[in-house]
Amino acid sequence: MIRTLAIDDEPLALQQLAAYIKKISFLELVAECHSAMEAKKILEEEMIDCIFCDINMPDLDGMSFVKGLAAPPAVVFTTAYSEYAVEGYKVDAVDYLLKPYSFDEFRHAAEKVQRILTPSPRPDDNDSATASNLTGSAPQGAQSLFIKTDGRIVKILVKDIRYVEGMSEYLKIHLASQPRPIVALLSMKKLEDRLPSNFMRIHRSYIINLDEIQEVNKNRVILDESTYLPIGDLYKESFTNYINSRFLGK
Repeated sequence: MIRTLAIDDEPLALQQLAAYIKKISFLELVAECHSAMEAKKILEEEMIDCIFCDINMPDLDGMSFVKGLAAPPAVVFTTAYSEYAVEGYKVDAVDYLLKPYSFDEFRHAAEKVQRILTPSPRPDDNDSATASNLTGSAPQGAQSLFIKTDGRIVKILVKDIRYVEGMSEYLKIHLASQPRPIVALLSMKKLEDRLPSNFMRIHRSYIINLDEIQEVNKNRVILDESTYLPIGDLYKESFTNYINSRFLGK
């Protein structure tokens, strides 16, 4: 199930959005939020996979809200103003629904979310297009990897990787040495197989360098004051076992 938030300051619009979510078998409505601030509190407490978020809201608009999230879930924006569409895609929105939207339009957006969050498995993840972007046959303990990005092949020191963020067929590789991530057409499984044991997948969309962890708070891993990454249900047991194996105290 895809754990979902509905966010809209207009009561009738929120009611309709919630009703649509409940009609989709693979969506689980976690909460209905009347503001971005209300949604932000829930995101701090719950593991959320997707948000359907209005843009025009008082206090904090939907676009600014999403831009301010360190690790945003999949986002579908809803609004009555078409001029926000381009801006929505700049923040990696999955889709954009122009009010008033029909249930068929909503279902189409929900299915796009499903395809991104639960991609079809590839046989051993050996697709030639993605495999070609991680070069060489480095063993799991390799100190560096070569990644193809923007038509170039760049060397990455494994110890420099803070965390990896999956975005459909692309990865964002966040490094300690530079502010902008390296983006590559590459599968999570392919990279995960090349990383040493101090890396762990904690969510369908995140692999972290365990040495970068500063704090574990409920269902989140905190790497620094602005980087909070969710722990997915499928990965919670293995991550908890790792923490328990190093835990000192009662």
